[in-house]
Amino acid sequence: MKNRLITLVDLGLDSSFDASMTFVQGITGNINAGWDRPYLDVNFVRTRDHETAFSALTTPSTVLHVMAHGDHSEEPSFLSTDGETQVSLKSLADWFLDHQWGIASGVVIADGCKTGIGKWQRAIRDCIQDDITYIGTSTVIGWYEATVFCSAFYGALVRNRGLGRTPAEQGWDAANRAIRAYETLTDKPCPYKPVLLTPSRQALRSLTG
Repeated sequence: MKNRLITLVDLGLDSSFDASMTFVQGITGNINAGWDRPYLDVNFVRTRDHETAFSALTTPSTVLHVMAHGDHSEEPSFLSTDGETQVSLKSLADWFLDHQWGIASGVVIADGCKTGIGKWQRAIRDCIQDDITYIGTSTVIGWYEATVFCSAFYGALVRNRGLGRTPAEQGWDAANRAIRAYETLTDKPCPYKPVLLTPSRQALRSLTG
């Protein structure tokens, strides 16, 4: 059976995002420990180059996990801490139209502040090739919230092989298990919210040229 692939993309580009990425890589490394061959494959990209970022975002993966500041002052965008790097979802959708492919991951985690609002969800639909489980946040989050949720999510994702279930379905189940674990551990509402998204008409048109 083909390994599950996790693509981690750091566009936040500061020490806090580095710590969060290191934590997630540690989780996936622990999952692989003890197996004769890796159970999860992991791509890790930290970049300021837009072409490199777009290529990473469109790598076919089980999970695409992006860490950055969530900005929607003008249009939904991933933003670095220093403001030097910005990847807007509109730019990604335009790149999608030119190349006739886009985000090809069953699960997308937009790990930044307020990435779960409707404006973000609508913009993501212009960038996806197929149905996905999209996990965004409903409020401002920090390193603590991210690590608590992600540890539970990845633990739940690999609890079984997911035979007969699509990656999006597996991600939906893992996200809801992680939410329950988060609320049990912190005694607070979980800021991460999953939603099932389908490609927009614009995204579907780009696939047919």
